[in-house]
Amino acid sequence: MMFYPGIETLAKTIPVLFMQSLKSQSDITVQTLYELSNHLLYFWIGHFVSTGDAICGFWPLVNYNGRSGKGCWHKNSTHKPREQFWRSKEEQLHGAGLLEAVLQTGRFRELWLSRIMVSWKGIYFILFLFAGSFFGSIFMLGPILPLMFINLSWYRWISSRLVATWLTLPVALLETMFGVRVVITGDAFVPGERSVIIMNHRTRVDWMFLWNCLMRYSYLRVEKICLKSSLKSVPGFGWAMQVAAFIFIHRKWKDDKSHFEDMIDYFCAIHEPLQLLIFPEGTDLTENNKARSNDFAEKNGLQKYEYVLHPRTTGFTFVVDRLREGKNLDAVHDITVAYPYNIPQTEKHLLLGDFPKEIHFHVQRYPADSLPTSKEDLQLWCHRRWEEKEERLRSFYQGEKNFHFTGQSTVPPCKSELRVLVVKLLSIVYWALFCSAMCLLIYLYSPVRWYFIISIVFFVLQERIFGGLEIIELACYRFLHKHPHLNSKKNE
Repeated sequence: MMFYPGIETLAKTIPVLFMQSLKSQSDITVQTLYELSNHLLYFWIGHFVSTGDAICGFWPLVNYNGRSGKGCWHKNSTHKPREQFWRSKEEQLHGAGLLEAVLQTGRFRELWLSRIMVSWKGIYFILFLFAGSFFGSIFMLGPILPLMFINLSWYRWISSRLVATWLTLPVALLETMFGVRVVITGDAFVPGERSVIIMNHRTRVDWMFLWNCLMRYSYLRVEKICLKSSLKSVPGFGWAMQVAAFIFIHRKWKDDKSHFEDMIDYFCAIHEPLQLLIFPEGTDLTENNKARSNDFAEKNGLQKYEYVLHPRTTGFTFVVDRLREGKNLDAVHDITVAYPYNIPQTEKHLLLGDFPKEIHFHVQRYPADSLPTSKEDLQLWCHRRWEEKEERLRSFYQGEKNFHFTGQSTVPPCKSELRVLVVKLLSIVYWALFCSAMCLLIYLYSPVRWYFIISIVFFVLQERIFGGLEIIELACYRFLHKHPHLNSKKNE
C-alpha cells in the first residue's frame, strides 16, 4: 500500500473530529462532516460517497489483506486497520470506532450529500454580492464620479446612499434566504449619531455581519470601516469601498497615522456624520493569533485571554481625540459579538455555505463627555473594556449562550420589523433585476460595452497610480478650497 507524507497525521485527525461530535450527540452532524471533508478532499473518495454500507476509497486508513486496488472496510468485515497507522490500541479503537459509528448512524450518505448540496448557497451568496458590487460600481457609482471635481458635498451625499443600497444586500441574503438570526442586547443606538464603534474581531467577516445590526438600529449610509489596504484592490467590493471613503490601513502605525489624520480631518471639515468601525485587536481570533497575543501578555505582565486578543490602543485613542477636536463625536459604542453555534471564521466558510445560525451583539454606549481626556487614561479605558469582554464572552460560551445574564434585555429597534423586511425584499429584487439588466445592456449595445471596459480600466489604473478614489477625493477637497487645509491643520 502506498504511503504519502502527512497521510498518517491526517488520518489520526479524522477520528478525533468524529469522536468529539459523538460525545455530545448520538448522530453525526453536518458541521462535523464539513470538517472531515477538508481532509478527505485529498483522498480518493468517489466510491466513498456512492455507497451506504461500505466505506471504499478510504485507503489511507484501512486496507484489505490480499486485495488489490482501493481498500474497503465493511461493517461485517473482521479485518482491522493497519497498525502502521493506528500504533496504539487507543488509536485503533478510535479508527475502528469512527468507521463503525459512521455506518451505524444510517444517515451518513444523506448527510454527506446534503453537505455537498448546500454549498450552492455559499457560491450564490458570493457571486450575488460580487455581481452587485461590480456592476453597481460601474453603472451606479461610475457616473457620479465627475461630481467629485465639481461639488464634494453632493458627491458625498449621493455616493453614501448608493453604497448603502448595496450594504442592504448581504443583510437581506443572510436573513431572508439563509435563515441567519440576529439578537441585539444592551444599550440602544441613537439613529445617525456620530460615534466610534469598537468591536472584538472574532472572525474575518464580523464587519459584514454588523450591517445586520446597523440596518435596524442606525443608518448604513453613515458607517465607515477601517480595513486592511489590500481589500481596496478587490474588483467591485474594493471599488465601492473607495467611493464610500472607507479608511484603508497597513496595520503599521508609522504608515497609517498620516492617512488617519487626513481622512478624519476631512470628515470633520465637511461635517460628515460617521460611525467609524475599528477593530482594536487588529486581526481575527485564531489559535496562532491568540498564542501571539498571550505571549505579548506574558512579557508585559498582563492577563492572558481566551476569547479575545489584547487590543492595540494607539489607533483608537488617536481617532477618538481627533474626532473630539473636530467636534464630530457623540459617543463610543462598545460592541461584543458572539456566535452561539457555528463560527464562520473566514470567507471560505461562507463560500462553502457555512453561515452562522445566530449572531449575538451586545451594545454598550458611552457618551463622548464621559470618556477620559488624557491619552493614557483613554488607553487604560480601552483595556478595561476588553477585560470586560473576556469575562462577558466566557459567561456567554460557558453558559446559556446568550447575553441575558448581563441584565440588559433585547434592544427595541428604531425601525419596525415590517419596514426591515420590506427593505430586505426590495434589496434582493432590485439587485437581481439590476445585475440582469446590466448584463443584457452590455450584450446588446456596443457603447455600453465600451463604457464597461473603460470603467474597469479606470478603476484599476486610478488605484495603482493615485492610491484609490478616497485619495483623489482628499486631493479634490484641497484643490477646491484653494489651500492645503488638511496639511496646515496637521502642522499646527
